[in-house]
Amino acid sequence: MKVTEKDVNTVAVLSRLSFSPEEMTEYAEKFSAIIDYMDILQKADTADVPPTAHALPMQNVLREDVVRPSIDRELALLNAPEKEDGYFKVPKVLEE
Repeated sequence: MKVTEKDVNTVAVLSRLSFSPEEMTEYAEKFSAIIDYMDILQKADTADVPPTAHALPMQNVLREDVVRPSIDRELALLNAPEKEDGYFKVPKVLEE
């Protein structure tokens, strides 16, 4: 399919872009090349290819969620600039 400068202008208007006449010609050629390549890809036999969401196999890489002892509260608060009632005290960031 041949993309014309009119097609490029339509895309430019919809995307609120402006192109010089030289750029219009250049983009018309580039868009035509892209569509020609898509036509070649359409001809590839993919009947036996299963659909995929990722190019590579994905797997969960997280560790098992196991309950175990944590750091002691007093040790965690030891270097805190401010603490109150066994918790870190921080500035309020959300208004009610």
